[in-house]
Amino acid sequence: MDQRVEETEDRCPATGRVLRRGAVFDGESGMIGEARRFTADFLGGVRTDQGRTVPSRVIGTAQLVVSELVTNACKYAPGPCLLDLVFDGDTVEITVWDTDSTLPVACAAEPGRIGQHGLEIVISLCEGYDVRREPVGKRIKVRLASGDDSQT
Repeated sequence: MDQRVEETEDRCPATGRVLRRGAVFDGESGMIGEARRFTADFLGGVRTDQGRTVPSRVIGTAQLVVSELVTNACKYAPGPCLLDLVFDGDTVEITVWDTDSTLPVACAAEPGRIGQHGLEIVISLCEGYDVRREPVGKRIKVRLASGDDSQT
């Protein structure tokens, strides 16, 4: 079952290259896997269609970050979730919007704690992390270095 409700993309007028792609998901648990595939498809397309180097490890990291953020949206925010991806050559920007205005807080380190490590994982993997309340819900934006190596 396809969880994607709507997909958009922005292209550079001069080159036709995709700069941004977004999707709205319906809030069901299947959206987590769909968001991971959407991320892999977008970054794989950047690698294939634009001839840009996006290492496999960066794609995997982006999928992990998306998975954590969308999982939290699915667990704590009823309703739709928006995923927006931007590739500018140097960074991959990931933005997730959900309907819950409660700002996430990373838990203090506890070796025996089971679960609730998602935000800690996201923050440790990203070069930038920003969360803001919106008129409805919140928007979390993170940045990953796009990397450039021969291990694609």
